[in-house]
Amino acid sequence: MDTRTALLRALIAIVFVLVTGTVGYRVIEDWTLLEGLYMTVITVTTIGFKEVHEMGPQGEIFTIFVIVLGMGVTAYLLLTTTRFVVEGEVTKILSRRRYMKAVERLADHFIICGYGRMGSFVCSELKEQGMPFVVIEHRQEIQDTLAQDGHLFVPGDATKEQTLVAAGIKHARGLVALLDSDAGNVYVVLSARRLNADIDIIARAGEEEAEEKLEWAGANRVISPYAIGGMRLVLGILKPKVMNFVELALDHKELDIDLEEVPIDETSAYCGKRLMETDIRRDLNLIIVSIIKHHGRMVFNPGPDTVIEAKDTLIAMGERNSLKTLEKRAGIS
Repeated sequence: MDTRTALLRALIAIVFVLVTGTVGYRVIEDWTLLEGLYMTVITVTTIGFKEVHEMGPQGEIFTIFVIVLGMGVTAYLLLTTTRFVVEGEVTKILSRRRYMKAVERLADHFIICGYGRMGSFVCSELKEQGMPFVVIEHRQEIQDTLAQDGHLFVPGDATKEQTLVAAGIKHARGLVALLDSDAGNVYVVLSARRLNADIDIIARAGEEEAEEKLEWAGANRVISPYAIGGMRLVLGILKPKVMNFVELALDHKELDIDLEEVPIDETSAYCGKRLMETDIRRDLNLIIVSIIKHHGRMVFNPGPDTVIEAKDTLIAMGERNSLKTLEKRAGIS
C-alpha cells in the first residue's frame, strides 16, 4: 500500500470513529446527535472534559471502546502522516542526489540558464535531437516541472559561479543565457567566459543596447527574439513563398530534411578536392548552401570548382541520413 492510500484510509477511519461514537451515544444513552458527537470528540482527543450527562454501565463500556478505537486510529493517522512527510522529503533528497550525480557525468553538453518559454522550447528541441543538456533554475515550482519532465537541472542562481561549476561549465560544449533580465544574462556570460574560455555562448537580448554589452562580455552570438520575429513578419509580408520555404526547411518535424554544419577534419577524404569531385551531390543528394573557410570567409552557393580544405565548415541541406553520412565522411566521430 502506498503512503497516499494509507493516509486516505486513516482519514476514513477517523470519520468512521466519529460516526460510530455519535450514533452509539444516541442509541445507548438517548443523547442528541450533537451531544454524541461532542462526547466522541473529547473522548478520542483525550481532552478530558466532564461528560455531557451521567452515563450508565453500558455507556461507560461503550466509552472505553471509543477510547481504544480512537487512540488506535489516531496513532495510525499520526504514523501515516509522518511517513508521508518523511518519505516525500527523502524522495526529494534522493532524486536531487541522483540528478547531481547524472550532471557530474555529463561532458560536451549544453547548459540552459533559465526555463521560461524560450528555455522550454530550447530544451524540447535539444531533447528531440538527442543532445545532452542541463538546466539551471532557481524557482522551486519550475524545478518540480523539470523533474516531472525528466530534465536534468541544477537548483540555484545562474549568475553565481559555483552554480555554473555544479552544472559542469568547465567541460560543457555550450551555454545558452535565457534569464529574464539583460543584466542577469551579462553577468552569466561574464562568469561563464571566465570559467571556460573555449565554451560557445549564446545569449538572449531583450533590449537593443544590451546586444553590444553581451558581445563585449564574451557571448559568441546574441539573439534578439523581437528582431528575429520582426524580420520574419516582414519576410512573410513581402516574400510569403520564401518565408514558407524557410519555415519548411527549418521545421525538421514536418519533413525528413535538415540544415547542418559539417566541419572538415584534416583526415577527411574531401580535403583538397573540388566540390564536383566529391560524392556530396552525386550520391548523397545534398545541397551545399555555403562553405565557411578556415580563415573565416563565407562562400555562398559555392561553385563546382570550389576546393574543400581542412578545417572548412560545410553548411549542408538535405535528408538526415545523408547528413549523418556526410558527417562520418567529413571525419566527425
